[in-house]
Amino acid sequence: MGYRRIRDELDRHHKVDVNDKRILRICRKEHIQSTIKWKPKSCTKSSNDPAYIAKNYLNRDFHADAPNEKWLTDVTEFKYYIGIEVHKVYLSAILDLYDRRIVSYVIGDHNDNPLVMNTFDTAVALEPDARPLFHSDRGFQYTGRAFCLKLKKHHMKQSMSRVAHCIDNGPMEGFWGILKREKYYGRRFTAKEDLITAIEEYIHYYNTGRIQRNLHLMTPAEYHDHYYSAA
Repeated sequence: MGYRRIRDELDRHHKVDVNDKRILRICRKEHIQSTIKWKPKSCTKSSNDPAYIAKNYLNRDFHADAPNEKWLTDVTEFKYYIGIEVHKVYLSAILDLYDRRIVSYVIGDHNDNPLVMNTFDTAVALEPDARPLFHSDRGFQYTGRAFCLKLKKHHMKQSMSRVAHCIDNGPMEGFWGILKREKYYGRRFTAKEDLITAIEEYIHYYNTGRIQRNLHLMTPAEYHDHYYSAA
C-alpha cells in the first residue's frame, strides 16, 4: 500500500485528516514502500484468422457518465506449482468504466471461447438492460463470429484495441496490475484451489472494500450505488 492509499484509508475509515506529504515523510522514515509495479510483458497478439475486426470506437476515452455505458474486457493468466510442474489458470473479466467495478468474471483452466462467453453471459444476467460500448483487444475469442453475433443479439457496439497498443485497453490492464501486485506477486501458490480463492477474495475486496481516490474515496460498489441514489 503506497502513501496515497494510506492517507485515503486514514481519512475514510479513521477520520484522520492528514496530507499526502506528511504520510510520505513518515513512510520514508519507517521504510514503508508499496509493492513494486510490474510492466506488462507483452500485449495480446491479434488473431491469425479473425472473422471480424471492429474499429477502436473507444479511442482511449476512458470516461463514462453512467454505469453500463462502456465495458472493457480481457483475459490474464496466473501460475501455480505442483512440485516442479507449472500449471496455469485464466481469469476473464469485464470492467465498467464508470465505477471501475468488475461486472463479472470467470476463472478457467483454458484460455478459450467458453471462458469469454461465460463471462459475457454472466454480465448480461447481472445487468440485463445494459447496452454498453464493448471494448476488447483483438484476441481470437473476441474476433470470432460467435462472439460478434452475441454482442449484436444484445445490441452492444463492439470496439477493439489496435494491434500492439495495450494502452487502448488501459484501465483493464491497470486492474490486472493492481490485482497481481496486491494479491499475487511475491507469493508462490502450490494449490489451484488456494490460487482461485485468493483471486475471488480479492475481486470481492476490490469491488466492495478498496476505496479509490478517483471515485471520491468510495469503493466501486459504493460509487455504483451512489449514481442511482442520486438520480
